[in-house]
Amino acid sequence: MSRVENVDVAVLSPAGSSRATQGLYAQAFRRLVKEKPLGFVGLVIVVVLAVAALIAPLAAISGPNALDGSARLLSPSWSHPFGTDNLGRDVYSRVVWGARISITIGLIAVSISTVLSMLIGVASGFYGRITDMLLQRVVDAVIAFPGLVFILGIVAIFRGYQIPGLPKEGVFSTTTVVLMVVIGFLGAFGSSRVIRSAVLSEMGRTYIEAARALGATNSRLMWTHVMPNILPPAITIATLGLGGAILLESTLSFLGLGVPPDVATWGGMLNREARAYMTEAWWLAVFPGVALSLTVFGFNMLGDALRDVLDPRQRG
Repeated sequence: MSRVENVDVAVLSPAGSSRATQGLYAQAFRRLVKEKPLGFVGLVIVVVLAVAALIAPLAAISGPNALDGSARLLSPSWSHPFGTDNLGRDVYSRVVWGARISITIGLIAVSISTVLSMLIGVASGFYGRITDMLLQRVVDAVIAFPGLVFILGIVAIFRGYQIPGLPKEGVFSTTTVVLMVVIGFLGAFGSSRVIRSAVLSEMGRTYIEAARALGATNSRLMWTHVMPNILPPAITIATLGLGGAILLESTLSFLGLGVPPDVATWGGMLNREARAYMTEAWWLAVFPGVALSLTVFGFNMLGDALRDVLDPRQRG
């Protein structure tokens, strides 16, 4: 009769796995602060952006669409730090409200992408064989299709269509919801390859064999042992994908296929007011562009740093 000896109960138990995961994240944060200065700068930018998005009604001077005909195209001043646009709207307020829109769209799109990529990656890597082959062929087919063309086609199809229960305007209108779902859907398939690789790596480790020998079922192996150990790469992918999702939404808004015109977004501001009045009002392009650039820079630097500090091969 075979027998398993010297099995670390803390590793095999959910409580031990949870404590180890918490310790990993605390160590990762310390390494981020000490060894990754650009990553820490990215974290600061992300935190400032998140706070601005949460307190947008308090941080903004006025509403994003508040009109003032007597204050058209005013240059930056104490009363209007980022100036005003051609309709007298305060650009600073629109940039702050745009942060909330960008964060909302990015978070929802990345949440969809992360959940779907983990479902595909875990199922493919854990079960293998025919399941792995079928799922990977679907992933190959989706990745081979031009993503921007696919998004433009889907958005164009649903443009003018009203999904029952959704408002006609605003951040959760039909066009915006379709945009978030499509961005999340497309981002999931490339990320699933990384998740699948992480699952395959974990499935070859000794503690999985020990857990099987102790009678662990497939569901227990998956949820108790495999899933907690692939969270670090999943978090890294989500952080990197958030900057990409925000940039893609701004690109589509710049092309006129993003969120409705009544919603203040950085891409929409660059597409409409900035393009029309760039030569006589430089601030209409500079401030939304800087906000977008800093946001993408912050998320990319944070994601790149998390990839290093959460990599078990670089923990020393």
